[in-house]
Amino acid sequence: MDVFLAVASRREVREYLDRSLPESAVNRILEAGRVSGSSRNRQPWSFVVVDDPGVREGLADAVYVADNVRGASLVLAITVRGRGPVLFDAGRAAQNMMLVAWNEGIGSCPNGMADPDGVARLLGLEEDERPVTVLTFGYPVRPRDPARRSPEDWIARADRKPLEAVVRQLG
Repeated sequence: MDVFLAVASRREVREYLDRSLPESAVNRILEAGRVSGSSRNRQPWSFVVVDDPGVREGLADAVYVADNVRGASLVLAITVRGRGPVLFDAGRAAQNMMLVAWNEGIGSCPNGMADPDGVARLLGLEEDERPVTVLTFGYPVRPRDPARRSPEDWIARADRKPLEAVVRQLG
């Protein structure tokens, strides 16, 4: 898939089919996060894959939209350690994972947490480790074919500010 088309056509997916993801796709998603760039190559992240049903249910209760977790085939938390641009680095890893998933026909959604400290306890994180987001993945109930529109058509349909509202030119 063309990368610009992938970026333009990717949408958050919150409803998933009851269908397992192939191990090869899960590995590609995780590798995409692992090989993400990071400040000073610190790689401050960890990816906690949550297979335990009890922990998954706890995570469902901890995110803003519980059904995202309950219906997903793959649930993982991105955690970080350290200071500096670790949140930016975690965001880079998350976006890489979601784009690779989209390339495989797999939908995804980042999920915010009302109580990150509670999530840290639920996941058994160490004292210097904190959760950044919970990512959910699965085959979409309503699949989209990215190639059925041009990137420009996808962009026109997106609920986004116009380019001139977000770009400032100095000099």
